[in-house]
Amino acid sequence: MVPASKARLNGRWLLAALLVLLLAGCASETGRRSVSRGTSVTRSKPTPGETYVVARGDTLYSIAFRNSLDYRELADWNGIGRDYTIRIGQRLRLTAPGSVVPPPPPVAAAPSSTAPLVQPPAAGASEPVPIITGTASWEWPTRGALARGFAASGNKGIDIAGEAGQLIVAARGGKVVYSGAALKGYGELVIIKHDEQFLSAYGYNRRRLVEEGETVGPGQPIAELGLGPENKPLLHFEVRDRGRPVDPTTLLPRR
Repeated sequence: MVPASKARLNGRWLLAALLVLLLAGCASETGRRSVSRGTSVTRSKPTPGETYVVARGDTLYSIAFRNSLDYRELADWNGIGRDYTIRIGQRLRLTAPGSVVPPPPPVAAAPSSTAPLVQPPAAGASEPVPIITGTASWEWPTRGALARGFAASGNKGIDIAGEAGQLIVAARGGKVVYSGAALKGYGELVIIKHDEQFLSAYGYNRRRLVEEGETVGPGQPIAELGLGPENKPLLHFEVRDRGRPVDPTTLLPRR
């Protein structure tokens, strides 16, 4: 028979081991959640007839940016004036009036031995993104190596590695049309309207230095570099041409 004192000691060791395993599991789960919060960036084009209800922190520019739309078209589709004012709870259509929801594909009958088969288009196929060079002057928004390049079917911008806290500057002069953290996957985000064609966006910031409505000059500090999805210092930088993501490196000067 095991002495009572030894049984109590073994019980304490067993309880301690169980607590260690439980805490390790919680830490692992917390780590997975912290990474997943920053992995969603830009969604694809909305489906015909899709709508969106304006939430606190939204602007017309941020809604258009999130859905890869031209903010002017989004305003026109919803009868919004050139002040681009929207209100919380307002329902916005995300496609042009008259857009028809495509019917489900018909169920195909089993092919006969002589009937030809028509192959559907490849999944995820999309229109090619134009390469735009532009003549206006652009500059790199921060120093650092290119950590991830542009991909039309994935990363809608580029990621630049750096040091936490280093300055992020405006790649061109313009007006700040969004400064906040309401867009999932971008963290603290700044969006600048440069003209009627181009917007640029700066995500994963540690701190924003400008507010909506401010006019900024080229090279003016607008934020401090923060941590990306993998908790590494990173800037996510995007350029939109009339709502469409384009490769920023076709506009930026060579290094």
